Amino acid sequence: MTRHDATPSHGERLLQAHLGTSERADAFYDRQVHPHLTTAMRDFIRRQSMVFLSTADARGHCDATFRAGPPGFVSVLDDRTLAYPEYRGNGVMASAGNIADNPHIGLLFMDFTRDHIGLHVNGSAQLVSDQELRAAHPWIPVETAPGRIPVLWTHITLHEAYVHCSKHIPHLEPAPRPLGLARSRPKDADYFPEPAAQAVASGPRPDLAPETSGLSDPVHAPSAAHPLIGSRDR
Repeated sequence: MTRHDATPSHGERLLQAHLGTSERADAFYDRQVHPHLTTAMRDFIRRQSMVFLSTADARGHCDATFRAGPPGFVSVLDDRTLAYPEYRGNGVMASAGNIADNPHIGLLFMDFTRDHIGLHVNGSAQLVSDQELRAAHPWIPVETAPGRIPVLWTHITLHEAYVHCSKHIPHLEPAPRPLGLARSRPKDADYFPEPAAQAVASGPRPDLAPETSGLSDPVHAPSAAHPLIGSRDR
């Protein structure tokens, strides 16, 4: 029994046993998975100017997105708590809306320029007002990015944090945006156009269709190889 027996999911454990990786996985859980942010992890987050984050709604439908800001725009409140600002943006509030339904959240901080390493942070999130967060943490700057004041904050209680292997992380060099880039391409809203005829022909959006499918459930469908490994053409 490892000190992180609560970390792996049931599916992880079944696949580890099936593929013979349980011992390697236990070593990773013991050495790399932490129930808090170490000093090095906190310093790493404060240096980062971007983060990838994932949320899901109450039905489990997932959304992945990207956030960026000045280094330290994700605030380290203590060794188990983070917060990042929510702005109006395009007004959709997809991530914040998911959090209102389902508190589970995953963040991935990636260093592409210096140490070529990543940090996963998984936890539970809640939405708090700008006033509420500043009352508890008055040191947070009023403008977390130049000219931008948050409308909300996502407050994250950490469940686990662990390293992302450097092996396949590409090297990127910071550089100013090329002059004239905005004039040489379509506007954001028109970058991925869909002709009206194509939209009609494609039918209803999959995420709005009834939750039925001709595909077998890959977790619960029987399989000759293993109960977790399904086949799309059954």
